[in-house]
Amino acid sequence: MKYAVVLCDGMADRPVPELNNMTPMQAANKPNMDYLASKGEVGLVKTVGAGLKPGSDVANLSVLGYDPAIYYSGRSPLEAASIGIDLKPDDVTLRCNLVTLSDEPNYEDKTMVDYCAGDISTPEAEELIKYIDEKLGSDKFKFYAGVSYRHCLVWAKGEPHPGVLTPPHDISDRKITDYIPKGDYIAELYDMMKKSYDLLMEHPVNKKRIAEGKRPANSIWLWGEGTKPKLDSFKGKFGKSGSMISAVDLLKGIGKCAEMNVCQVEGATAYIDTNFNGKVQAAIDELKKGQDFVYIHIEAPDECGHRAEIQNKKLAIEIIDEKILTPLIAYLKDCGDDYSIMILPDHPTPICLKTHTSDPVPFLIYRSNDEKNSGVSTFCEETAEKTGLYIEPGCTLMNRFLAE
Repeated sequence: MKYAVVLCDGMADRPVPELNNMTPMQAANKPNMDYLASKGEVGLVKTVGAGLKPGSDVANLSVLGYDPAIYYSGRSPLEAASIGIDLKPDDVTLRCNLVTLSDEPNYEDKTMVDYCAGDISTPEAEELIKYIDEKLGSDKFKFYAGVSYRHCLVWAKGEPHPGVLTPPHDISDRKITDYIPKGDYIAELYDMMKKSYDLLMEHPVNKKRIAEGKRPANSIWLWGEGTKPKLDSFKGKFGKSGSMISAVDLLKGIGKCAEMNVCQVEGATAYIDTNFNGKVQAAIDELKKGQDFVYIHIEAPDECGHRAEIQNKKLAIEIIDEKILTPLIAYLKDCGDDYSIMILPDHPTPICLKTHTSDPVPFLIYRSNDEKNSGVSTFCEETAEKTGLYIEPGCTLMNRFLAE
C-alpha cells in the first residue's frame, strides 16, 4: 500500500459574497477531488484543539499524527531545524518576519501594511538579515536567514515564555499599537524591532525596491517563540517510511525532526506561482524509490486567504487538482500497488478574516482497494459536515488513514 497526503494549507473558508456566497472549495472546478470524495470517506476533523492557537505548526503536527499537547514546543524551533541550526537545550528561537510597516514617526503608530514585505526574494532577504545580524546581533542574539520573508532569531539562554507576541499575518492592515510585544521579558526583543526600522529603511536593497515600485522590508517582526523540538520518528511511530515535500521551512523542519526524507524542489515559492509540477514529481520519485508515504504540502491557498485574493484562492485549489492530483493519481494507478490518498487543509484561512481559525476542516480518504459510495458529489466544507463523520482529536486521523 502506498500513501499520499495532499495538504492544501488554509483551503477551508466561509461563504464569499463575490463567489455567489460559495466558499472557494465550492466554487472551484476540482474533478479529481470530487471523484475521490464520491468514492471515499468524507468528514470533518478538528486539527486545532481547545486552548491552542490555529497555526500551521499545531495543525500540521496534528494531521501528521503528533499530538500538539505532547510534541509542540513552538513554531520557530521547527523552522530552525529546517535551516540547519543546531539548537542547545536552553536556546529559545523566534520567527523573524521581514514586514512592511507604514511611515508614521512613532513605531507604535505604524500599520502592518504587509506581513511578507511584498514577497521579498530570498537573496534580497538574506542580505537584509545578514545586515540586521551585523547591527543587532550579539553573543546573546543571533539572526539566521531562511526563505523569502521567513527567518529566525536564536536567543541564547532565553526565556521560553517572554510574553505576548502576535503573528504579523493576524494584524494585516491594522495599526500595531495594540499588538506590540507585551510581557516581562520582551524589552530587548521589542527594542530590536524598533531599531530595525531605521536600519532597514536606509538599506540599498529597500531603496532599490522602492524605486522599482515594490514594498520595502522595513522592519523585523518577532513571534512564534519556542525551544528545541523532540518528535518521535515517523517510521518508528507508524511503521512507514515517509517523505516531506514543501516549500516552507516549518514543514521541512517538522519533516526533519520526524526523521522523514525532506525533498528540495527548485522553484517552490509557497505561493500560487510555485513549482506544482516539481512538487508532484518529487513525491512520485520518492514513491518510486520505495517510500511508503508522501506528504505534499501546498501553501498557496493559505497565502491567498491571508491576502484576501478571492479568485487566486479558488484558482489555487483548481491548480492543485489539475497539476498535483492528475499526475499523482495516474502514477498510483499504474504502479501496481494498492494506494490511499488523503486530502485536507490544516486549518481554515477565511478570506473575510485574512487569518487562521480553529474551526474543523473537511477531509477525504480514498482507498483504491475499498471504494465506497459516500453520497458526496463535491468535496467542500458543507458536504463534509453533512456526512456526520467527525474526528477529534485531529492527531488520531493519521492512524485512521494508515489503517489497512
